[in-house]
Amino acid sequence: MIDDRTGLLTIGELARVTGLTVRTIRYWSDEGALPPADRTAGGYRLYDAACVARLELIRTLRELGLGLADVRRVLAGETTVAQVAAAHVVALDAQIRALKVTRAVLSTVAKRGSGAEEMTLVNRLARLSAAERRRIVEDFMAEVFEGIDMADPDIRRRLRFAAAHLPDDPTPEQVDAWVELAELIQDPGFRAQMRQMIEFNAADRGPDVPAGSSLWFMSRLVSLATQARRRGIAPGTPEADEVLRDLIGDTDRAVVLERLTAASHGRVARYRELQAIVNGLDPQPTYDEEFAWVAAALGARPAS
Repeated sequence: MIDDRTGLLTIGELARVTGLTVRTIRYWSDEGALPPADRTAGGYRLYDAACVARLELIRTLRELGLGLADVRRVLAGETTVAQVAAAHVVALDAQIRALKVTRAVLSTVAKRGSGAEEMTLVNRLARLSAAERRRIVEDFMAEVFEGIDMADPDIRRRLRFAAAHLPDDPTPEQVDAWVELAELIQDPGFRAQMRQMIEFNAADRGPDVPAGSSLWFMSRLVSLATQARRRGIAPGTPEADEVLRDLIGDTDRAVVLERLTAASHGRVARYRELQAIVNGLDPQPTYDEEFAWVAAALGARPAS
């Protein structure tokens, strides 16, 4: 009802005017955000036109997600709507990132058909901080390179770049790739495999070999194998033998085959593929057919 003497609104009338519930208005009043303009002799709250305008502002701020503490600060003139909105945007951005990670985790769990135990692991790995992800990578690097000083520095740099750069706003594919990558680099068998590859690299480098020579060799291998395949040269032919001599000279072919097998293993290739996804890079070529051609040629024409 309306108090006819004063033109003030009771809490019930204010609720009807604004479309809010009496319970909500009473709560906001009790919390100090909407003090009544007056009270009746019986102690009932009365509200004026200014209270109606104040109530509309409170509703707007609450619908935007602001807490009552921030609402009271705005109404008291302790801060501006713009300042509170800017701070709230930062908080919302953090919530949105968290929700996107949650969505990505659920997508990964659904795709994998994970049970409760694996779901817990996926969630834990996906929510690691950047510092925690770096620790996992550094632990992997330390075990793979420990005591090996002669390995190509370019390889060390490329491996370190691998997995710690999951963005703040990852796609489901990036979360899925990071989880698989984290599982892979913590697997003892994969670590031993990668260390063997690094040991091979170190054993084959002289003290004066420049950084990047390993990548140069692989690039040359791919180039020569591509040309050979285009020319229709089959492994085991004299022409293939000429290609190998151009690539490795008189080096023991059994040794080269062992190195190549380690470097082109399926799990190593998957590691590189996951790196690209996590870091938002275009898919990297695997050159599986080129490596297979060279491996077949090395196996068919062993050194005499």
